[in-house]
This record gives sequence, C-alpha cells and structure tokens, in this order.
Amino acid sequence: MSSARNLAFQTLRHRDFRLLWIADTIAMLGTQMQRVAIMWQVYVLTNDPLQLGLLALVRFLPILIFGIVGGVIADQRDRRQVLIWAHVGLFLTSGTLAVATFADMASIWLIYLVTFVSSTFNAGAGPARQALIPSLVNRSEIAGAATVVNLSMQTAGIVGPALGGVLIEPLGVGVAYVWNALSFVAVIVAAIMMRVRPEPIKVTTKGFAAAKEGFVFLFATPILLAVMALDFAATFFGTTNTLMPIFAEEILNIGAGGMGLLLSSIAAGAVLGSLVMSVLPVPQRPGRAIVIAIVAYGACMVGFGLSTNLQLSILFLAGSGAADSISMAMRHAIRNLVTPDEYRGRIAAAHSTFAMGGPQLGEFRAGAVASLIGTPASVALGGMMTIASCLVAMRLVPTLTRYDTSMWDDGHPEPSGRPAPADAH
Repeated sequence: MSSARNLAFQTLRHRDFRLLWIADTIAMLGTQMQRVAIMWQVYVLTNDPLQLGLLALVRFLPILIFGIVGGVIADQRDRRQVLIWAHVGLFLTSGTLAVATFADMASIWLIYLVTFVSSTFNAGAGPARQALIPSLVNRSEIAGAATVVNLSMQTAGIVGPALGGVLIEPLGVGVAYVWNALSFVAVIVAAIMMRVRPEPIKVTTKGFAAAKEGFVFLFATPILLAVMALDFAATFFGTTNTLMPIFAEEILNIGAGGMGLLLSSIAAGAVLGSLVMSVLPVPQRPGRAIVIAIVAYGACMVGFGLSTNLQLSILFLAGSGAADSISMAMRHAIRNLVTPDEYRGRIAAAHSTFAMGGPQLGEFRAGAVASLIGTPASVALGGMMTIASCLVAMRLVPTLTRYDTSMWDDGHPEPSGRPAPADAH
C-alpha cells in the first residue's frame, strides 16, 4: 500500500505546498510572538489577571460567530484570493498595534478591538488555507501534509514565544508587532506565486443555505462527526493549563518559574510527536491512530494529576503533548480525505470551532471541578473521561478505527489536476 510507505516530508517536493508551508511557518512564528507581546502589554497596562483571561474569550468569539461564514466563503470563492485578502487584513491589524504602541497610544480597548478583528480575519484565513492544501499534494499524501503542517505549528508554539520574549525585553512589544505584520507578507507572496489553479467550485447555494448544507453533510458523515467530537472531548476534559499555577506552587513546590517548565514540557512533547510522525510511514488507518493517541493522552493526564514527583509530572505532560500532536495530524488527514472539495471550507471552519471551543470551555470545567474535589482529582477525572469518550466513540462509530487510506492510492488526480501516471504514487 503506497500510502503506508509515504513519508510526511516527501510532500514538500510539491513546489506550491512547500511555498505555503514555509510561509505559514513564518506567519505562525510571528503570531506566537504577537500573542506573547499582547499578553505582556495587557499585563503592563492593567496588572489584572482577569483582563488577561478575557483575551482568550475575545479571540474565540469571532471564530464562534464568523467561523462558518469563513467556511462558506472558502467554498464559494477562489481560496488563494481569500487567503491573500485575509492576510492583508491581518497585516493591517498587526500594523495598527505597532503604530499605536510606538506612538504611545495603545489602550486595553484598542488591543481588545484589534484582537477581535484579527481573529475575524483568521476565521476566513483558516478554512481557506486548510481547504487549499489538498489541491497542492497527491490525495494519498494528505495525511503526510497534515503531519508536516502540525510539526511547524508545534515548533512555532515553542520558538515563537521564546523569540518574542527575547525581543520584547530589550526592544519593546512594538517590535514583535512589526515582525508579525511582515510575516503575513510571506503568506501573501507565497499565495501569489502558486502555480496551481484549482478549478472553481460550482456554487449551488449561498448564505445561510450554504452554511446549513455544510452542517447537513457533517451530521450525515459519522466518521467526521466522531473525529471532531473526540477532539472537543479530549480538550474539554483534558485541558489543565489554568491549573498549572496550583501544581507548580502547591503540589510540586517549584514556584512560578517552574510553571513555565511544566507548560514547556507539553509543547516539547508535541514537537517530538510531530517530528516522529514526520519521519515514520503515515499510518494506513488514521482513525485507529487517533483512538490510540487520545487514550494515551487521557492516561498521561491521569498520571499527571496523581503525580507528586517533578520528573514524572514532566514526563506525563510531554507524553500528553506528543499524543495530542499525533491525534491532531490524523484528525486533519481524515477530515481532508472524506470531505468533498466543495465542502472543505465549511468543514474546516466547523472543525476549528470544535478545536477552539473545547480548550476554552475545558479551562472553566477544570477550575470548577477543582474547586469541588481538588486539583489532582479534577485532572485525573478529566483524563479518565477522555478515555471513556474514546470508548463511546468506538462503540457508536465502528468505522472510525476501520477507515483505510489505501482506498485513495490509485486513480486520483495530481495537484495539477491531470490524472496521475501509474507509478506516480
């Protein structure tokens, strides 16, 4: 089976995918730097942890409100053009923060407003990007493409904040905003340089009807719904970031400085998991890989919740990050494989809403449960519920673990739209 032999990094031989991957990696680094800069600036302006917490809500609301709209646009317009104009908007939002900061005119309300607008542009950019990628690689390589995209995202999650911190301390937050604005230019240039021109999708419905059509397709495709529901459940039950100060101060006795070590362990594990996936053959049964990864994620969270040893806690957190990154890559692969091209934008938007909603609501759940039964028990219970969610999904959707990517090995077009030669895969 050729899909089982494909290595993720082989997808970078496709020029247009390579261009987008490099540009997106640069943009994700800039975005992570800007997030650190915004958090620091809000802290300096308000010295109020509640204001910091509201940033997550301000980022999520546009995805919740406009996410499906972005998906409809991605399905009914030239996805390259949507990507270009969305990043022009992102360039302007970062530029606004930079100008306001250098002019000493930044305020908490301006930061909230710009964050909201920026997230709104991302609601269009995300579905367009995810829907465009399958047209840039062979169908049998979609899982590999998802893996290398996930690797760059996880790497940016580690390098971006660190680089932002290094720049902010001597130069100020304005430099991070300028860097992020310039990083969006890389995506604009890459999209303009692409040679692939996917055939326009014939529009049959518009507006609310198009959004409804996307939801109908989602609920009529059990494997897609199961993958998204598992993503939501794992992050809803397994999210622990809001409790890290308690683990650092009261349970592991490592103080505020040690909290950063705990959070970095998750990110480091995620990069390691993505790196391993990128050099190993892509699993032929991604659904089975998702279930194994999420069960491992839940087990690691149980272990972390019950651990009072720093080394074990770091190991469990790194394991949870690795398992989550593997699950994420396989979820994106299944979504792109089973979704027809005309629905890709809307399904990507729905997936983003699930993926962002789980952690945000999960942070509230973790805190509320911890206040009732204690912090360690809250985390351990969340891990067990994550595992239980997998068992329920396997029971309700048996095709999840049986889904085989080898069905896509033959007879599908190359990224150029021409039929693939017999030995292309």
